[in-house]
Amino acid sequence: MSEAARAPIDARQIGSVIRLARRAAGRSQEDVASALGYHQSKLSRLERGIGTDDVRVLRAVAAELDIPLESLGLTAFPNGADTRTDDDMYRRGFVAVGVAALATPARTLTTGLALVQALLPTTTAPPDRQLLTKDTLRHELAKARRYLYSCRYTELEALLPALLADLRRAQHEAPNDLTLAGLSATAYQTTVSMLIKLGDTGTAWLAVGRAMSEAERSGNPTVLASSVRVQTHLMARERHHAPAVTMVRHTADQLGGNYDQREPGDLAAFGLMLLRGVTAASTGGDRSTTAELLKQADEVARYVDRDRPDAWANFSPTNVALHRVSAAVALGDAGAAVEAARPLLRRRIPAPERQAALWVDLARAFNQQGRLSEGYRALRIAERHAAEDIRRRPDIRELVADMTARDRRGALPELRQFSRELGVRP
Repeated sequence: MSEAARAPIDARQIGSVIRLARRAAGRSQEDVASALGYHQSKLSRLERGIGTDDVRVLRAVAAELDIPLESLGLTAFPNGADTRTDDDMYRRGFVAVGVAALATPARTLTTGLALVQALLPTTTAPPDRQLLTKDTLRHELAKARRYLYSCRYTELEALLPALLADLRRAQHEAPNDLTLAGLSATAYQTTVSMLIKLGDTGTAWLAVGRAMSEAERSGNPTVLASSVRVQTHLMARERHHAPAVTMVRHTADQLGGNYDQREPGDLAAFGLMLLRGVTAASTGGDRSTTAELLKQADEVARYVDRDRPDAWANFSPTNVALHRVSAAVALGDAGAAVEAARPLLRRRIPAPERQAALWVDLARAFNQQGRLSEGYRALRIAERHAAEDIRRRPDIRELVADMTARDRRGALPELRQFSRELGVRP
């Protein structure tokens, strides 16, 4: 993995990946441990994030369960080269991000088994399934991206297993086709984005390892920037803000500059990566880095304005403005967020996911100000733009639960009804 793409993966996430891979293979802890010459308790500890600093054990488990090494924070070396020095240095990053994560309860698995199985390297298309052309694969991938941007997660989750299997089969037939590697990376990126939305970060770590591996193999800077973006998003969601910002900065140093000479798609992917850095910096409370990355994104937006719901990378001055609102909310500047949002309410925003995101940020800002009625109305407007996004996301349920708790006198019965509709526990 390149220096631009490297970032620490914490112990609990490694345990989640091992557990998911074992379950998808239909094997028990005792069976896998026995095959490796270990006691069952050793594998149990690994799946709980204990003992993951032993590189040799992790490599043995990865080989037994066909887990991509990148998903366990390890580097693939050719010809059996000695990996101890490199992996040991990489694993020191666990100390910085792993302690807090180990104390965090693991999330409930929400993803269907078919998708988990499709993320494992041994999964292929059924023998009687027709080998698809690249044009057909592009068409199916475009459909997946449309589902993501329109927040149609149920349909997307149903589509992804077959798409990933078809891409893998196509690569098996043409292993040196770099275009297929780029398409595969994009499919894995789409998977990561959906899983983050649904709160299934354990499975997302499995998918992000595949996205990074295929992006590097493609040699396409646009695809690499997009893969770094989704990994940064995942790291920020798991509260690893500083490593996420570092990852964006390192990649920006390698891929930035010469904006007036770059292709729009390349710039859009690069700009979106910067905006993920904005999210990581702002949620981590780093005001100076937030301002720095927003300024850089503004500069990129001078040269590209891509606001199509079906675009691979949807980036424009409007998108930068949307992230300026969300950054203000994350930093606790509710008044600044509301003011920054006002002009956007009259602006055309084609992607339903982005429209909903604006209203959710407004709801968060109103909640910070104690304006619960306005916050509730903002959430209902967001729901009209993207109902499944609002009704399936765990972070939305957390927001509604907080708003309901603030309404101590029950002045907003409609808010409590909404809370019940979302399945929020009182």
